[in-house]
Amino acid sequence: MPIVIAAAILGGIGFVLGLLIYVVQKYFGVEVDLSVQEVEKLLPRYNCGACGYAGCQEMATALLGKQAVPKQCKPLKAEDAVTLQAYLDEYYKNKK
Repeated sequence: MPIVIAAAILGGIGFVLGLLIYVVQKYFGVEVDLSVQEVEKLLPRYNCGACGYAGCQEMATALLGKQAVPKQCKPLKAEDAVTLQAYLDEYYKNKK
């Protein structure tokens, strides 16, 4: 019988904590712009800083904000630059 009581107490604690996590996420959660991650995947991800930004994530954010162009990324291959530019063109078109 004591093991059933212990399991019930642990189950109750787990339920309350799960509910608390849900409520905190719902009211304090931050929405993430997945397009930054998509652009970052199209970059070489060397985080070299040759573009003038601290890393590829900042470069991706700048690209989406039209503050940078793909050719600023020195290690980016020409065919990858075309793919990246096509993605950015589609992003800008859908953003309007």
